[in-house]
Amino acid sequence: MRIGFPPSERLGRFAGLNLCRRRSTMVPPFAEQIVRAKSADQLPLIRQLWKTAMTNPNVLLSAFADEAANHKTAIEQMTTLAGIGLKYYSPRVIDVTGSGEVKHVVDLNKSEYRALRKFHDEYGMSVTSIGARVGKVKLVDVDDGSHNVFVPMEKYLKTEVAKTIRAAEELGTTLIRGFSFYHPRGSDPRDHIPQAVDQLGKIVDRCAESGLLFGLEIEPNLIGETGPLLAELARKVNRPNMVVIWDGGNVAAQNKNSVEVYNEYKAVRKYLGWMHIKDYTIDPSMKWTGVVDEERLKNFAPANRGDAGHELVLRALREHLPKLDRKMKKLGVPGFFLEVEPHLKGGGQFGGFSGPDGMGVAVRALQSVLDYVDIDYSLRSFADIQAARGF
Repeated sequence: MRIGFPPSERLGRFAGLNLCRRRSTMVPPFAEQIVRAKSADQLPLIRQLWKTAMTNPNVLLSAFADEAANHKTAIEQMTTLAGIGLKYYSPRVIDVTGSGEVKHVVDLNKSEYRALRKFHDEYGMSVTSIGARVGKVKLVDVDDGSHNVFVPMEKYLKTEVAKTIRAAEELGTTLIRGFSFYHPRGSDPRDHIPQAVDQLGKIVDRCAESGLLFGLEIEPNLIGETGPLLAELARKVNRPNMVVIWDGGNVAAQNKNSVEVYNEYKAVRKYLGWMHIKDYTIDPSMKWTGVVDEERLKNFAPANRGDAGHELVLRALREHLPKLDRKMKKLGVPGFFLEVEPHLKGGGQFGGFSGPDGMGVAVRALQSVLDYVDIDYSLRSFADIQAARGF
């Protein structure tokens, strides 16, 4: 089911070109063959060509639910996403009981996990991935003027990594979202790739022991902040249960335009597992220093605005979706996820906020781009309501 209309403005601001052609003007490249078909023996081929063209690849839509909840309560998170029509979400921070105590999902206790699973049943929600904090610690124990912490790897595996694996098992997901590490400020991230590969390998192996997949997200200021660097990490870690997570907004926030973002996407495409959807508009008044001040990021935007080039990236993704869908299903995942993480009302180092209204804006913006590039998706329908009511 496709809902929405082609965007009313240019998408991605790609090299100044007006890319907003109406869908109705686009015809299959073989339409002329259909018109000129002379004999009945040509018709089976024509029918197959037409069927292929009219069958669009499909994605699964998901969101970081905490971004949609003013007070981070489980009820807020479930009701907002269910109302928008989503069936999947990734938990990050949440107040399960409504007591006002907000915890990261990996810090919940047994009874809180049990209560959260009941909410999932009540609202018909499933967990896409654990929105983990894994990674985003110093690779080397040096004082570089940052507030980032250092944790010895063996301790890290027994604490943060172990808690994250437990959360995935409790909530019935195969996917863990994680990151690489902070290299010392002022140093070249390439000099630290061997150590980052070694430590990522240990984390990914722990996930494999529990039958879990680790998704390595592209993120500013980390070893793996660019497409080529992230691809090099994936190639050298070389584990079947590690994929990469593309996030165009995290690349655009590094002062890169839509063409540069698209080129970095192409570098990681081979290793892709799922995508986060956020966009960012470059601020021309800010001088680029080579480092992203994550607490000053103010220009997040919906997917049909900004400099992350979502039309360009998703149009290219369309060609590879059938293969990616098969790849993820073979790994035990329901399909290929596009996960909305818009930060429309602000974002920082460990999360962001959009509000229930902002989340609605972000999901509808993504729908409009997907409609425009002919990628199908499903939201809750009357059939879901009929099944839920039981009569």
